[in-house]
Amino acid sequence: MQDYIMVDVYNVKALDYGSAGDASATIKRKLKQLGVDSTILRRIAVASYEVELNLIIHSLGGTLTLKMSPTEILLVSDDIGPGIPDIEKALQEGFSTASEEARNLGFGAGMGLPNMKRNADEFSIESASGAGTHIRMRFQLQ
Repeated sequence: MQDYIMVDVYNVKALDYGSAGDASATIKRKLKQLGVDSTILRRIAVASYEVELNLIIHSLGGTLTLKMSPTEILLVSDDIGPGIPDIEKALQEGFSTASEEARNLGFGAGMGLPNMKRNADEFSIESASGAGTHIRMRFQLQ
């Protein structure tokens, strides 16, 4: 069990495009102030932005949790639905179920999950149609 020296929880509302990127910008700013290496910081910034946008675009709302220990950073996303019916398909670059509204705003290109997986040292996703989605991303600091 990891001893976390910081735990922050960000509530993310469904379809709140006006606040898109606020939680991930706060995460980036905090970690930069704490002296996280710029290469790792960039990867965390990309992953946290992508997961935040997925919460806004695809879920009914949820939370993004940041946990930091001396050796790792953990990002956990939990939403309250509607779930992902085909995770394998959702992990394919370019696959998107984003609404026309999201696409018109420049979101929903189908790179969210692939970018999260590519940037995290460890990535896991659990979901099912009609249920929430749980995403866990670990970033090693040492």
